[in-house]
Amino acid sequence: MVLEQIDRSAAPAAGASEKTLRVLQAALEHPRFTDIVAEAGLAKATVHRILATLVEQEFIAGDADHGYRAGPSLLTLAGRALASVDISSIAEPIVDDLVARVDCTVHVGVLTDAEMVYVIRKDASKPYRMRSRVGLGIPMHCSGMGKAVLASWSPERVDQLVAREGLPARTELTITTPEALHEELARVAARGYAMDLGENEVGTVCVSAPIRDHSGAVTYGLSISSIALEHPGTSIEALAPAAIEAADEISRLLGAPSA
Repeated sequence: MVLEQIDRSAAPAAGASEKTLRVLQAALEHPRFTDIVAEAGLAKATVHRILATLVEQEFIAGDADHGYRAGPSLLTLAGRALASVDISSIAEPIVDDLVARVDCTVHVGVLTDAEMVYVIRKDASKPYRMRSRVGLGIPMHCSGMGKAVLASWSPERVDQLVAREGLPARTELTITTPEALHEELARVAARGYAMDLGENEVGTVCVSAPIRDHSGAVTYGLSISSIALEHPGTSIEALAPAAIEAADEISRLLGAPSA
């Protein structure tokens, strides 16, 4: 049959594809040839051959003497991939699952120049609704998501933001002094999540976790929000593990480095 005469050599076996990916990943994590061999778990001759192909195709640059690094072909693909990242489409299934589990409103926000802007809002089955909306900007210093992001900043960067934007009071509970803000951010950094207990809006509470992007920077936040009548005092804090778990999964899908 004619079909039996078709050359299928261009389609590599699954094993070969897997080996190539293992070597590529190892080369991006370890510049030295010996470390790449150890990480890939393959024979030296196999790793050398695959690296030569990757260098020839410019997915990897360098050599065994000077070390390996990402090549122009890979950097071009990475740039295109990053440009197409849509946090909403990535996070939405995770947020939907989280809302079903905790039955509270869940938000995802992105850091802009001086505030957090909601990009996702998913409501619970409760009869009440938050005043938030997609596209709304909220201050950093009095919101859970904002404090989750600020806790990853250096004190100097926080001070620069405060000097530029101030610490305006939104409610009687809003943090309005740099000293109090730094103390609060230290607590957030230590426990891995932030809370807003009526600091941004009277009668609303939330617990928030940081979301890291592909560089490891905290540029997004996730919050589980409710009303103080349903979650009085600090009881919303019980949902912190769920917020952290969801935020960490979104971070992983965004390509954040392992913690």
